[in-house]
Amino acid sequence: MTTTPAPLPLLVLGAGRDLHTERGVECPGEMPPASDPGLVERARAAKAALGQKVFVLGHHYQRDEVIEFADVTGDSFKLAKEAAARPEAPYIIFCGVHFMAESADILTSDEQTVILPDLAAGCSMADMAAISQVEDAWEVLADAGVAELTVPVTYMNSSAAIKGFTGRHDGTICTSSNAKTALSWALGQRGDGRVEGGTGKVLFLPDQHLGRNTYVRDLGGSLADCVVFDPHRPGGGLTEQQLRDARMILWRGHCSVHGRFTVEAVEAARREIPDVKVIVHPECRYEVVELADEVGSTEKIIKTIAAAPDGTSWVVGTELNLVRRLANQFPGQRIAFLEKNVCYCSTMNRIDLPHLVWTLESLVDGRVVNPIHVDEGVAAYARKALDQMLALPGETHKD
Repeated sequence: MTTTPAPLPLLVLGAGRDLHTERGVECPGEMPPASDPGLVERARAAKAALGQKVFVLGHHYQRDEVIEFADVTGDSFKLAKEAAARPEAPYIIFCGVHFMAESADILTSDEQTVILPDLAAGCSMADMAAISQVEDAWEVLADAGVAELTVPVTYMNSSAAIKGFTGRHDGTICTSSNAKTALSWALGQRGDGRVEGGTGKVLFLPDQHLGRNTYVRDLGGSLADCVVFDPHRPGGGLTEQQLRDARMILWRGHCSVHGRFTVEAVEAARREIPDVKVIVHPECRYEVVELADEVGSTEKIIKTIAAAPDGTSWVVGTELNLVRRLANQFPGQRIAFLEKNVCYCSTMNRIDLPHLVWTLESLVDGRVVNPIHVDEGVAAYARKALDQMLALPGETHKD
């Protein structure tokens, strides 16, 4: 006999809303609707007219109305590689944010043009590490006598200029999936080779949380080995002795979405949802990650939930567009958003259907809008850092 499950104390996505908690399918403030009901048909017509000349990439955090027109979906590096694998498409429309489109331009051929439908679609995390600030920080490390011991490791969520800096200083890029491998490699590159694992240091850019979580949780390091370099304070707010003692010099940056998930939200979910499993992204704060049942990249979150049996209850600590999509894809599971007061990635959501239609129709008319071009000198060093990531052992290139 089939029974109806008792309602959960916290709303499951797709099961309504509660304005007092806003945990569930909605967040405070509705998404703006498409500007007119004909936009979907206009997008279909323009994309059909362009045929194989255009290839549309859709990041997992994009709105459903945009994802509908994506030829492939994924995380940032996966999408950049997908673009490079389509040399027959002269136009790549990247429905994501600016640093992602830069990565696609770095990896694609000179005959391809990468387009970002809205140039205001940036990334607050990437913007927390300006190249001038990072160059100044390197001088601070040099003055402290530790630059020669330090290898930069830069998260994919960074500007092309920061990736180029990393390549110039013989570092590597990492994704949220391969950060452990990248850090392990980097820490062994400098210092006394007689010491297992080396005695080197890492300057981790720009997300402090991914760097800390990887070093402590995945590599067994100590929190005491980690310091945070604040570019807005003289000397990064650190003494030379602190820089000499540290192994992980973490840039003071964070994701505006993942950085807001709280211990209190995890504790509330465990109190109020029977047998709940908590799964979060490693961009979350260390204390939040410590309380989670599962931690992983966007791709790992998707695969973990897809493999779970019906009846599993989840609260998910990542961007809300993806959480809503997972709830719709797996209705047999109970999937809720972790934080009551965190909504969508505001910059990612700047790519909406009106911007996509404008971009497609402009191409039909022979106009290229918002092309993304990375300086070739910067791109060469950024490619060097990306190639170093691809040369790391194991499956290190998946988001």
